[in-house]
Amino acid sequence: MEPKQRASTEASDGGWNSLYKLGGITVLIAILIPPGEIIIGLLPGVARATAGTVTAVDWFMLFHTHWFLGLRNLGLLNIVGALLFIPTFLAVYSALRRDNKAYAALGTILFLVGITVYLAGNRAFAMLSLSRQYINAATDAEKALFAAAGQATLAEGQSRAGVLLTEFASLLISAVMWRGKVFSRATAVAGMLGNALLMVVEIAFMPISSALGMVVAAGGGLSLMTWYSLMGRRLLQLARL
Repeated sequence: MEPKQRASTEASDGGWNSLYKLGGITVLIAILIPPGEIIIGLLPGVARATAGTVTAVDWFMLFHTHWFLGLRNLGLLNIVGALLFIPTFLAVYSALRRDNKAYAALGTILFLVGITVYLAGNRAFAMLSLSRQYINAATDAEKALFAAAGQATLAEGQSRAGVLLTEFASLLISAVMWRGKVFSRATAVAGMLGNALLMVVEIAFMPISSALGMVVAAGGGLSLMTWYSLMGRRLLQLARL
């Protein structure tokens, strides 16, 4: 039996096939989220409705009139994407565990910790709750109190440590793919390139305000979409073995 074929057979033993299938499906669904974000942004009236959300009161008014757009602008679809990636990375760990169990486990643990930090730091639903309390407040003093709480909540939600940690974990997992036999070299290269570029964006260009930052982010995003596509296809192949 050829080494790659033997590795694929070993990776799919032990009843992991259903997890491979689930992980392959969820990552391919997650790929649809960035185009979905773009489509929502192009819908009539969306740009006008979401323009000028600077202060907490601006956000409260957006939530009051368009609650979904408020959640979306504070990362609702990113939350959905993060949850979809959990079964994917567990499936990838299963596929890589015979190549390098220690580093595959480390990368997966760091990824899950990063997802947890990101979800804990997201303030979309907290702002939705505060907006309802602000609208229902009976006095100006109560409104001022909720506005101050909203401003503090927005400030707390600006940390991107969780995102950076997930990108580092994904870079580590891509390196394990490179040295292993289950995933192709093209998959590993796309993952290493995409995650490395997005880490550069997080460290050097956030918030993105320059043409160079946009180019680096676009290159990282395209590489990452390629990585997810190849990874999802390979997981579905393993599920069929």
